[in-house]
This record gives sequence, C-alpha cells and structure tokens, in this order.
Amino acid sequence: MKNRKLNIFLILFMISISLFLLIFFKVDLDYFWHIKAGEYMFKNGPITHDVFSWIIKGKYWMSHEWMFEIILFILKKIFGNLHTIIYCFICLISLFLLLYFSNKKNIQKNIPFTLVYFSFFVLLSVSFIQARPYMISFIFVCISIYFLYDLYKNKESKKIYFLPLISIVWANIHGGSSNMGYLLCLLFYIFGLFSFKYKKIESNRLSKKQLNKYLLVMFLCMIGVCINIHGFKMFLYPYTNMLDSTMINNIMEWQSTSLNNIFHYSYFLFILIIFLVLLFSDKKIELIDLVLFGLCVYLGLKSVRFWLYTPIIMNYVIFNYVNNTNVNNSNYGFISIICIFLVGCFIFNFNRIVNIKYKTNIDNKLVDIINKESPKRLFNMYDYGGELIYNNIYVFVDGRADLYSKYNYKDYLNISKLKDDYVKLINKYDFDYLLVNSNYPINTYLNYNDNYEVIYKNKNILLYKKIVN
Repeated sequence: MKNRKLNIFLILFMISISLFLLIFFKVDLDYFWHIKAGEYMFKNGPITHDVFSWIIKGKYWMSHEWMFEIILFILKKIFGNLHTIIYCFICLISLFLLLYFSNKKNIQKNIPFTLVYFSFFVLLSVSFIQARPYMISFIFVCISIYFLYDLYKNKESKKIYFLPLISIVWANIHGGSSNMGYLLCLLFYIFGLFSFKYKKIESNRLSKKQLNKYLLVMFLCMIGVCINIHGFKMFLYPYTNMLDSTMINNIMEWQSTSLNNIFHYSYFLFILIIFLVLLFSDKKIELIDLVLFGLCVYLGLKSVRFWLYTPIIMNYVIFNYVNNTNVNNSNYGFISIICIFLVGCFIFNFNRIVNIKYKTNIDNKLVDIINKESPKRLFNMYDYGGELIYNNIYVFVDGRADLYSKYNYKDYLNISKLKDDYVKLINKYDFDYLLVNSNYPINTYLNYNDNYEVIYKNKNILLYKKIVN
C-alpha cells in the first residue's frame, strides 16, 4: 500500500515537472525554418537540396531532421498555434515518466535525493524547452541507456534488440545525434571485456552471450543509421559536423560550459553532487558507471547543448549508490508542496503559454517592404534568416550553419564583423539590399557609405538599399 501511494505521488511529481517546464518555452529562431521546411516537405516530399536561399539554392542539404519537421507541421495543422506547446509537453511527459518507470525501484529508495536530483534536472532543462528535434533525441538516449543497462544486469534480456529500430527512426528525426545508439553499445561492449578490482573501482567481465548481443546490436544500429533519405552520408554527418570549427566557435548553443557564466554553475554543481555521491558511497563503483559519468562530463563541458545527457544517463547510475531511507509523511508532504507550487506556476502563466507569439525580429511592415522591393541578392543577419524563410523570402544565411559553412558562412561572419577583406566580399556578392543589426560593425560601414540608404528602421533592425547610379 505504501509503495502504491509513493508511486502515485512520484507520478504526479513527474507530471508537475513537465507542466512547470512549459513556462520556459520560447520560440527560438530555428523554429521558423523548421516549420517552413516541414510545410514544404509535407506538400512535396523529403528534400535533399536547398530551396530557401538565393545564394546556395539547389546545393546539397543534409536535411537530417526532415521527419521531425514534417511532424511539427502536421501538429500545426491539427492544433494551430498550440502545436509547439503540445509537442514540448508530449516530449517532456514522455521523458520524465520513462525515466521514472524504467528505474522506479531505485528512484523510490531515497526521496530527499530524488527531489534534489530532479530539481537540478529541471534547472538544467529550462534553456532547452523549444520545438526542436533534440527533445525527441533525449527520449531516445533515455531508452537506449535503459535497454543497455537491462542487458548488463540480465544476460537474458532481449529489450536491446529494439535499439536498431530506434536508430532508424532516430536517424530520420534527428540524424545529427543518431550515432549515440551504436556508440553507447560500443562502450558497454569494450568495458564489459574487463575484470578487475582497484580500490573503490571494480569491473566484472560480462558473459560471452552479453558481449555478443552488444556487438550484434551495435552493427545493426550502424546499419539502421544508414536507412534514411541520405543513406551512408548520415553515418558520417555527426563527425564532420563536430569537426566544423567555424560553426562550433560562432553558434551560441555550441559554446563550451564556462566558469565565466553564472548560469553554468548549476551544471558544475550538479556534476559535483554526482561525484560526491560516487566518492562517499559504501558501494564499489562499477567501471561502466564511471565511464558513463566521464562521458557525460566531457560532453557537458564541451557544449551546453549536451547538458541534459548527464541527468538522463545518470538516472540509471547514481541512484544505485545512494542509501535507502524510510518513506514517511514528511516525504509525502514535501512532494505535495512541490507539486502544488509547480502546477500553480503553470496555471499562473497559462494564458501567456497558450498565447505564444510566433515573432522575434521581423514584423509585418518589414515583410511588406521586402516583398515590395523584391530583392534579388539580400544580405541578412544570421538570426533573421529563419523568419525571412517563414515569410517566403530568400536568404543569404539562416540557422542551418552546417549547410552554409561549406559555402558562405565564413564570408558572412567577415562581412557582418568587418573582418579581413570585407569590402571585396561585399562587392563579390553584389548585395542589392542588406538587412542588418545596428549593433554589428556592418551597420557602421553602411551608415557612412553613400552607396546605401536606409529604407526601414525599427529598434535595432535596419534595411539598407543599394543606390544604383
């Protein structure tokens, strides 16, 4: 009876977290080209070549998120402006309930630690509540780790055979991270080969049957990743993408976790808590647990976009090392208070959530002016590209930095920041209109150049027209 009561309270806790996080939903800049791509592919089928940019139209595009974009557009047709909220809620509730039910026994062991752990989970999640494909990738990572650990603890487990099927779907929804499936299999295989004890760390060699399963599923997942509209190119894409230094060094979400950013301290504190639990636990630390923790820390420090891999993966590790505590009425009281607070915050912000505005930079007046002027070679800031595409305007660059990096992304950076031979680059592209941000050096150049005139200005957005003599 006690377990049933605790189960109900923790399910409500997970639901409350999912609702609360919707408060932090925001329409990010990439949403606009995602939804437009979804609309185009819904009508015309999957595409592998660009159709949105005047400068690289027809060039090969690794549309590794094509299925997500179609799903998002279908949700929009069904739910209207609520489609993004519906999408995020489905992803969040699926993730948190999956995390709980797949590790229920361990999560129930120590309620105070569980509340602290998931509080940090929420804190680390607030920047990621967007209509983006990584929301589904988080679910796939969760399922993958669950299946891999299930085989690790039970050599007769067959759940792992679902991973190749997941890899196929993963490669088409968010191909950029679909290599996680077979790489995790490889980790479990390699570190399942060792058998030793060293102080607090121990490793027990897995049975031949377990090792063979990991190896077989790894190869099947590798094949699964190749089953998509891009074929084998998808297998290579995550690696070539990660080697693109120009993109990684200039895109905010790829920035490294830094001690210079106070918000990043939440991640440092979280990994410190996990480390201390492992260090002071009475149990021996299994090698695979330590390896996965090290992987999470490496990825989390490398880029903020990998933060949530840590609480997702550690969900199946860290609860094994906390001590059991008795469940009492105070535990239920704390859970109730937290649930009431979280749901209350959601209700208080409900009107703002359901009336989300799908605009960030570009207003209707600017769209009308651009359409009237009909530019042939429009220069635009990176952050404006998605909304321009959303309004059926061809762009010079947009949020698909991985696409433009092979062609004009570096030139865009040099032009916008007036670096290198920027005048030569401006002449090379012969822009007839330039949509710029007043805070960028390019605006200073245009402002003092007699060859350009401002035809639109609103706050920090300016549209310049080249004067033809």
